[in-house]
Amino acid sequence: MFASESCSDPMFDSNSPTNHIQLAQGAAAQRRAELYRGGAGLRVLLKNKKAVAVAGFASIGGFLYGYQQGVLGGSFTKTSFQAKFPKTTEAEVQSLLTAILQVGGYLGSLTAGLFGEVYSRKHTILSGALWVILGSFLCAGAKDLAFLYSGRFFTGVGVGTLAGIGFLYNAELAPPEFRGLLVAMQQLGVTFGIMVAYWIGYGTNFIGGTGPSQKDLAWQLPWIIQGIPAIVLAIGTFFMPYSPRLLVNKGRYAEAKATLSYLRNLPEDHELIQIEFLEIKAEAIFDRRILEQKYPQLVKKGDNIWVRELMGYANLFRTKDSFKRAAIAGIIMFFQQWTGIDSSECFPTLGLWVIAQGMADVTIVVYYAPFIFQNLGLSSNSVSLLATGVVGVIMVLASILSMILIDNLGRKPLWIASCTGMGLSMLIVGIITAKFSSNWPAHAAGGWAAVVFVWIYIANFAYGAGPVSWTLISEIFPLSTRAKGTAVGATSNWANTIVVAYSVPPMIKHIGFGTYILFAAINVLSIIFMYFFVPETKGKTLEEMDLVFGSHTSRDEMALLAEIQKEVGLTSLLQSMLNEKQIVEENREEGNSGKLA
Repeated sequence: MFASESCSDPMFDSNSPTNHIQLAQGAAAQRRAELYRGGAGLRVLLKNKKAVAVAGFASIGGFLYGYQQGVLGGSFTKTSFQAKFPKTTEAEVQSLLTAILQVGGYLGSLTAGLFGEVYSRKHTILSGALWVILGSFLCAGAKDLAFLYSGRFFTGVGVGTLAGIGFLYNAELAPPEFRGLLVAMQQLGVTFGIMVAYWIGYGTNFIGGTGPSQKDLAWQLPWIIQGIPAIVLAIGTFFMPYSPRLLVNKGRYAEAKATLSYLRNLPEDHELIQIEFLEIKAEAIFDRRILEQKYPQLVKKGDNIWVRELMGYANLFRTKDSFKRAAIAGIIMFFQQWTGIDSSECFPTLGLWVIAQGMADVTIVVYYAPFIFQNLGLSSNSVSLLATGVVGVIMVLASILSMILIDNLGRKPLWIASCTGMGLSMLIVGIITAKFSSNWPAHAAGGWAAVVFVWIYIANFAYGAGPVSWTLISEIFPLSTRAKGTAVGATSNWANTIVVAYSVPPMIKHIGFGTYILFAAINVLSIIFMYFFVPETKGKTLEEMDLVFGSHTSRDEMALLAEIQKEVGLTSLLQSMLNEKQIVEENREEGNSGKLA
């Protein structure tokens, strides 16, 4: 049912920009509820086959993002891989093979948003999939280290691109009721990819035996498998529609309506299609006017899409308030990477989820898990890979738990609890390593105790710091800079991943248990930062977020957006629909009164 208040209701102030926007959002949401007969969640999603297809498509990108994080660590410990590439037993080479992927990921995420606006979302996704295909088969057919370096770099460009544009594309195609669930599917895709990579690494370790007789296929097959979903994703882009938002930005209004009609299984003249189209059109005009207000020189020089998009990023640092939010996003991602997850597993893995993009990030542990477990006394390669496989299962289960907790407990409590658990786990692992690392065979129980605390560490990251970081950077920015602000946070994530991924193996080699103590200390610093400098965003509206930061930016933007909604006809359309609904209800009441009489 539509909102029962008429435009003359005293509770509805027609001059209030917030009420205009709530009218647009609320009426559309209630109309969808009528269409789906009060259904919600997974049951409604399954009724909408196109939404399911979009979610499945997005989860393939998330799967690739997670899979690539788990595939390399399993190769490092395989006998045939070490025989083919002897230098990969050196910590510096391991670091470089990991870090070069992060360099590619940084480049991919940095350019994905720009290319997605200038060209299209789905073509940018296609390019990301093609980069992954190239990188996967370069690694699988590697003859020397140069092939591995090249393959890892191109894979990084691909997954960075997919992480930077995939969620945006998915969100723009999905109706609001399904977006949260689709984000959850994306997050599960990432963690599922990590888990699959670990268990494939474990299974392929037995091809030809685990000793000198082991065949090259043992390390080649995981990379071949990595290329298969990328091929599926690349082919799938030809069957996916363009983003309606992109079509509106390009002035292709008829195509945008047709796309919405296709996605929603409704005729183009349906009121719900009209509402959503006008919402998108109003937002597109809003973004352009905000930029023109702050950079009037762009109007004088003519409209250049490259310049316009670059100026949108510059707008993040134009005022003290904008800079503060951008700094928080960057620092949150700094702590996410430097809590040690990348060394114990891999922060970006949970990042998609994101993810989240989602998405959390567990780079170190994910990339180096087999290596770390061997250094904790699990000398058998098969046992270290098995312990690594358990990491993947834990990440998937904990990521499911995070979906339940993040909106109930709030962001800050979840982060603080998570980092407390991670810090204590790292401290205990450091103490055990300091005491027993000189002779692990004689202290097998100590080695397994350290392994258990690495698992506990992973669980704490997966339910807390991973998803919270990606959620926060998507919430703290005002409407006009949210997409680009989130991109800044994502590039900070990749930049810190590069440094962490390159640093950890030499740190473990040269300072040993001190590495874990360092991560424990950084977790303490992250708790202090979160407690004193980051506001709680749970349940906050855009206006409330603005008050928390002591800014009026969002309030002014809301007024402009309300004005544009009137201009494009959205407000009048919704008001007429509400009036019609009120008349129907009044007639129904009169009819019921007549029957009673």
